[in-house]
Amino acid sequence: MKVSSSKFNEAFAELNCIENNTKMTSKFLNFQLYNFMNSKTILITGGAGFIGSHLVRLMVNKYPNYNIINLDKLTYAGNLANLTDIENAPNYEFVKGDIVDAEFIHDLFDKYQFDSVIHLAAESHVDRSIANPMEFIMTNIVGTANLLNAARSIWKTLNPPLTPPKEGELPPFGRVGVGQTSNLFYHVSTDEVYGSLGNKGMFEETTPYDPRSPYSASKASSDHLVRAYYHTFGLPVVISNCSNNYGSHQFPEKLIPLFIHNIKNNKSLPVYGKGENIRDWLWVEDHARAIDVIFHQAKVGETYNIGGHNEWKNIDLIKVICKVMDKQLGRPEGESEKLITYVTDRAGHDLRYAIDSTKLKNELGWTPSLQFEEGIEKTIAWYLNNEEWLNNVTSGAYQNYYEKQYASR
Repeated sequence: MKVSSSKFNEAFAELNCIENNTKMTSKFLNFQLYNFMNSKTILITGGAGFIGSHLVRLMVNKYPNYNIINLDKLTYAGNLANLTDIENAPNYEFVKGDIVDAEFIHDLFDKYQFDSVIHLAAESHVDRSIANPMEFIMTNIVGTANLLNAARSIWKTLNPPLTPPKEGELPPFGRVGVGQTSNLFYHVSTDEVYGSLGNKGMFEETTPYDPRSPYSASKASSDHLVRAYYHTFGLPVVISNCSNNYGSHQFPEKLIPLFIHNIKNNKSLPVYGKGENIRDWLWVEDHARAIDVIFHQAKVGETYNIGGHNEWKNIDLIKVICKVMDKQLGRPEGESEKLITYVTDRAGHDLRYAIDSTKLKNELGWTPSLQFEEGIEKTIAWYLNNEEWLNNVTSGAYQNYYEKQYASR
């Protein structure tokens, strides 16, 4: 943590003044000084998106001594209405901007002097990557490079000269010890970089990369860049690769919120191929908890897989959604399954993903809190109880939220 001598003296003098005026205990003063010394300014990119908004909310509420700066471009998937419950928190600030703009990113780092970065901003929909690969290349690869360069530039001036770390050594501006971070660049990635599995086996942290779509290739490229900056420049980094997420506040182009919306409105449920593709499903709030644990406890240079231990064939998952929706909407059982229609399979559609998160469990103690059956009931209930949010998103009205909330600020 960077603390100038002048700021430290000002803070300590203020505490002494408080002590003289109110006779506060030394224990309380030590606690306040501890909070001051352990405060951080953290940049979270993509914090208005699905996973990002859950992480921002967790960090703002759990760590009042952290200053959380949420950077988001507010594309179609970014929605500030996801964060109305914490938008006025004293340790939270939103900044609208594009990580592809290198000059803007450098100025942002120069202004806020970020201690750490948690990088989630990314184009993430496979179908969109097939239609427009360049958008994914620019955001996911060039945008990540801009963030890495800015972090290296700012942190280099605050630490000893950079030298590549030797095998088994910490980088020069890495962590003092577990949970004690001077700087950290945390890159959040996907299990899709590993490619496709057969009927057996699971992705481990050492599984070779084999991306099959422009989306997964762009994420694999960004992972490689992050590791390269660690090995070449000594930048303190950590990477996590997660399985499919589900939960509240997800943009309804993804399978689960799309089908919830379609079932509610008696629209068809398009299933790729025969629905035999298998995915591991992770509740988004469990993912946010995992990021929190990794951010505070992981060793620099490590990679951690995050999985939900919930493998489902797409068609079986869809039938579960239909069953729960029939129950919650008061429809006859089997009514929603009639909406299922099979469509031509997607190009390059990976057969199966499955994450082995044993390393995360054994080293850092994280495990998922919900099984899918419980999680999907909570998720469906949220969308049905937040009809206005879903209607605003599907109509595009949510995109006016930024102008209403921030135009005069």
